[in-house]
Amino acid sequence: MNQQVQKNTLYVGGLPEEVNETILHSAFIPFGDIKDVKTPLDQATQKHRSFGFVTFLEREDAAAAMDNMDGAELYGRVLTVNYALPEKIKGGEQGWAAQPIWADADTWFERQQQEEEMKRIQAENQASMQAAEELHRKKLADEREGEKDEQDDPMAVAEAESLKQNTT
Repeated sequence: MNQQVQKNTLYVGGLPEEVNETILHSAFIPFGDIKDVKTPLDQATQKHRSFGFVTFLEREDAAAAMDNMDGAELYGRVLTVNYALPEKIKGGEQGWAAQPIWADADTWFERQQQEEEMKRIQAENQASMQAAEELHRKKLADEREGEKDEQDDPMAVAEAESLKQNTT
């Protein structure tokens, strides 16, 4: 799977239960301005799932935070800090967890219409090409037929022979 890393968003794993978004923000703010902090909740327990995401405004700040905080200890637990990968939803074309599956329906319909239009144009072009080829073949056949008519025409044959005799 070839997923693009988000260079200014960090995955922070190994979070102890008592860590919330405010504490996570405080732990990472020394490295630069933070745009967003998220700790996804387990729907059953309404507690975070031992990981979170920290999004910095600058990539360089995220890199510094990752270098310094990966392997660091927070509330007695060792953190794992890496660049975050976008989360996928099955069936969603864009694949972002924040988007509902139907979010790309408009673009899907637009693409379908564009594909149908392209097929129609290709069919028209192919029909035009076939008609042009048929016309060309008919014209060549008519020219060949005209040459045969000249050879079969007794007047044309007699005229050609008299021209040959006059020139010799």
